[in-house]
Amino acid sequence: MFVYEKKLQYPVKVKNTNPKLAAAIISQYGGPDGELGASLRYLSQRYSMPYPELKGLLTDIGTEESDQSGYQ
Repeated sequence: MFVYEKKLQYPVKVKNTNPKLAAAIISQYGGPDGELGASLRYLSQRYSMPYPELKGLLTDIGTEESDQSGYQ
């Protein structure tokens, strides 16, 4: 059994943008073992999940992975 709370561990506040740094970070997340690949695996696996509460969990994880990879 587990308890799932949908909240960030640390609050995030972005004050300034840096497109060059963002491009470097995004390039590190790409590829089959990157964050975007993980996101797509979580989001596709949710369709075969038999338990509704875990379907939501896979959706949240996949969405969070896609946010981390820079794609929305």
